[in-house]
Amino acid sequence: MKPFCFADGAIIPTESATIHPMDLGLIRGFGIFDFFRTSGSTPLFLEHYLDRFIASAEKTHIPLPYTREQLRQIIAELIEKNDLHDGGLRMVLSGGISENHFSPAEGKLFIFAEALTLPSEEKYTEGIKLLTLEYVRPIADIKTTNYTLPVWHSVNWKRLGAEDVLYHWNGWVSESSRSNFFIVKNRVLHTPDQHILMGITRKKILEIAGNVVIRPISLEEVWEADEAFISSTTKILLPVTRLDDRIIGDGTPGPVTQGILEKFRKLEMETVA
Repeated sequence: MKPFCFADGAIIPTESATIHPMDLGLIRGFGIFDFFRTSGSTPLFLEHYLDRFIASAEKTHIPLPYTREQLRQIIAELIEKNDLHDGGLRMVLSGGISENHFSPAEGKLFIFAEALTLPSEEKYTEGIKLLTLEYVRPIADIKTTNYTLPVWHSVNWKRLGAEDVLYHWNGWVSESSRSNFFIVKNRVLHTPDQHILMGITRKKILEIAGNVVIRPISLEEVWEADEAFISSTTKILLPVTRLDDRIIGDGTPGPVTQGILEKFRKLEMETVA
């Protein structure tokens, strides 16, 4: 965490940020957040992240007492104050202090600046393993702070050599705990259409990939896929070469996955040029 954050309506030392112990964010796990990267000191795809954060506040009925322009200004000041380069910004809006300890109230906005460590190069060249997990994330189209199940489940991941999980329900896959999911079959890209968060990286991949089919995808299709990968802000695009103890495709990152990653990195460079 960087030295300065935004809380209580001002930029303050991060170590001074506090939240009331009866805030719904703490006692009910009710709140929203979003996270984006900077390339150098330039936020990547900022307007898309602000779109989602503002929409999440509206959908969860948590008042957001700042305009888009005010949020932009706070973010710019935080980047400068923290001398942030190639880092991350985390926006958090808590559920507020409710009279009945249950209904959404006026929340508290925090914006934190963070150092960022991207996945090792080995994960891009060799791929990662996911574990199947039968689960549908609540109100999946909103980026809430409720990650209870995957946080609890993650104690197993390192022991099992896994990077993350792949959610499925009644035989249909949706997403990973912090990433969107794609498969490739016969060089055509496919991605699930339901029970998912509309990721910003996913949005950009849909734009640059060209031929993409957005539809329900069965777990059986994943086993038979030629390639698979996950996408997120911090991972960009990680090839998935193993699901549980079964190999995906030939067990190596495939050409379609590698080509999309190359296009995405080029898009990043063009965005900040």
